[in-house]
Amino acid sequence: MIVSRETERLEAFAGLLRKWNPAINLIAPSTVDQLESRHIADALQLARLAQPTPGLWLDLGSGGGLPGLVIAIAHPQIPVRLLESDQRKAAFLRNSIRELALQNTDVICRRIEMADRQNAENISARALAPLPQLMAYVDRHLSPEGTAWLMKGRNWQKEVAEARKVWSFDMKAHQSSTDPDAAILEITGIRHV
Repeated sequence: MIVSRETERLEAFAGLLRKWNPAINLIAPSTVDQLESRHIADALQLARLAQPTPGLWLDLGSGGGLPGLVIAIAHPQIPVRLLESDQRKAAFLRNSIRELALQNTDVICRRIEMADRQNAENISARALAPLPQLMAYVDRHLSPEGTAWLMKGRNWQKEVAEARKVWSFDMKAHQSSTDPDAAILEITGIRHV
C-alpha cells in the first residue's frame, strides 16, 4: 500500500499531539481518543474546503496546531504562520514544524492584538473566542481582499447575530462534516459598523 507524504505527516502530527498533550493540554484530555476522527478530520475538511490562493495563511491562537499545522501539511505550496501567545504551546508548534520537516511554516509567539499586522490572504481560527471578539482579531490581520475561515461550534448562529451588531461582513456557512451543529464560516468584506 502506498502512503502519501500528507498521510505520513498527519500520522506523525497525531503522535506528537498525543506525546505532548499530557504536559501542556493542547486538546481536552477527554477528546484524545477522537484525535483523528474529530480534531484532525475537522481541520482537514477546512484544508479541502479553502483551496487557498497564494499568499500568507495565518492561524490565530494556534494552540495544538489545529487547524494551522494541518493546513501547512495539506498545502505545502503556501506560507503558513502560526500565531500563539503561550510559550509552551509555541514550543510544541516549533518542535512539530521541525519534526514534520515543514518548510512553509513559522511561529510567532505574541498576543494577537500585539503582533505586527500580518496582511494575510487567509486567516483561520478554531475554538479561540466568541465571534464578535474574533472579528477584531481578523480585521487587524486580514488583507482587504482576504478570507477568514472560522470554525465555530453549535452556537455559531447566535455568535453571527451578535457580531453583526458591530461588524458588517459577507459570509457563507459550511456545515461541519464532524459535527452537524457546527460550521466553518467563510467570511469576507469585513467592515466595522
